[in-house]
Amino acid sequence: MASISRRTTLIASGTGLAALALAACGAGGTEGPTEENGVTTLRVGASPAPHAEILTFVQDNLAADAGLELEITEYTDYQIPNQALSDGDLDANFYQTPAFLEGQMEEKGFEFFAFEGVHVEPLGVYSETLASLDDLQDGDEIAIANDPTNRGRGLDLLAAHGVIAIAEGVAPTTATTGDIAENPKNLRFTELEAAQIPRSLSDFAAGVVNGNYALEAGLNPSEEAIEIEEGEGNPNANMMVVRAADQENEALVALDDLLHSDEVRAFIEETYTDGSVIPAF
Repeated sequence: MASISRRTTLIASGTGLAALALAACGAGGTEGPTEENGVTTLRVGASPAPHAEILTFVQDNLAADAGLELEITEYTDYQIPNQALSDGDLDANFYQTPAFLEGQMEEKGFEFFAFEGVHVEPLGVYSETLASLDDLQDGDEIAIANDPTNRGRGLDLLAAHGVIAIAEGVAPTTATTGDIAENPKNLRFTELEAAQIPRSLSDFAAGVVNGNYALEAGLNPSEEAIEIEEGEGNPNANMMVVRAADQENEALVALDDLLHSDEVRAFIEETYTDGSVIPAF
């Protein structure tokens, strides 16, 4: 099947570039997909791996038959894509979990709609010096994500393996270091931007890394993670998000249908054979 040319823009993480990106968002985008000659162009923001890779597969193999053209913008920051969507610079984004989205909507007042989950990227614990969490020493330092959802998710993973215990009644996705009820090895926790953790592993005894950032850093979850989340029943599936007003837009619904197609399922299973990405449908 002939592929359609696509435009991919990479926005690197960093304070200066993030500020420029946010300023651009504030300039005011065109709200809603555009159609020309029977083809609807959708501007979709995504993390580079695996989200943009999955979208590229859709663009190159499935979009044309659905009357769609995807313009894929890649972001390595977790904050900018939602602001860009809210400002009308994107028609959709594909990079986040339900809990992260809920936190963003509560914090920033976004009016968004989330489609069903497409895939799960199991969170993993990585280390350049340890072979097991049992090797952690008293006072060791562990890097965890600084955004509320992934921070809680990382702490929950550590708690699931007996490294710490979270206070009763605290939801895993909202836990903070202040909710640690038991810490027998007096571990210290440093919060970083999620994207920085795999690049900073040498500075810590271990770090909890999101699946997409592990992929970008060349880490193999099935071989290199000390511990990794289970895929079955995982509530952290990544999904496509749009503005609430666009949830019934035919082109966006069509794109979500493609993301849940048998072809995309096969692409995920055949591409990420290390188990770093698994279908959620």
